[in-house]
Amino acid sequence: MDAIAARAHLDAAAAVADPVTKVPLAEPEVNVSPLEASDECVLSEACIDQYLWSVYDRAPKVDSIKVEEQIKTTVKKNGKSRTVTKTVTKFVNEDFTWKDPDAAEKAGMSVAQYVIGGMDGAFKARLYHLFRALDDAGLAPGMTSGFRDDYRQSIASGNKAATNRSYHGGSLRGGYGHGLAADIVSVKGETRSERCISSEILWKWIDAHGKEYGIGRPYLDKDPPHIAPIDGKEYADKRGLNAKLAEKGNAATSGVAKAAKPLQALQGRAEPKPL
Repeated sequence: MDAIAARAHLDAAAAVADPVTKVPLAEPEVNVSPLEASDECVLSEACIDQYLWSVYDRAPKVDSIKVEEQIKTTVKKNGKSRTVTKTVTKFVNEDFTWKDPDAAEKAGMSVAQYVIGGMDGAFKARLYHLFRALDDAGLAPGMTSGFRDDYRQSIASGNKAATNRSYHGGSLRGGYGHGLAADIVSVKGETRSERCISSEILWKWIDAHGKEYGIGRPYLDKDPPHIAPIDGKEYADKRGLNAKLAEKGNAATSGVAKAAKPLQALQGRAEPKPL
């Protein structure tokens, strides 16, 4: 099947799918290596879901968060000593591996059904092609966050939107099946320090090449891992595009695939140059 037919196949599937139950995805017993994915995967939403799950599954769910701590210290003024309380901010490592499973359990789903199944179908197709390109460039992408409902957003840390307004899938954005954001890092490196450096390179690669796949970083270095469709409202609002024009015809915001193609990816995937 050629690229045009493949696009039509995805369009038809998205048009008839129930946005809540369209992904009958089970936890894979054996992880699918991203390197084993093929171009034929675009013909099957289930195949795309399994690939995205493998990218999610291989990413450590660890982040550095700011924690404010109050300490007492003694200061001298005019020859007199007194004790004052100061607030200091420090960075600590947070392991948030438990959060998605907890949210999935509350929703009555497997983690894969929750995290991957909750994202918009057209956005998942774009992610598939972007991650393939990142793997080809040797940047080893890992997804730390996909769909989030209101509960999951409420227990998120760091930079985040209001509980019901997250583009990851908050109730005001359409909820399950309409997630239009993901957080990604690089898993390349033996140590966390090495992976941080690799992630910086990965994010810059997305800035340079992401538009070829219809994906960008709305917040740039204010929230480096966060990516979204470049024709979506979030990206338009944050990057100075015309939000109304971006929303018009942006099927990603409505969950319909026909206007949210993976751009050049379905027409003949661009071959990025490795960094």
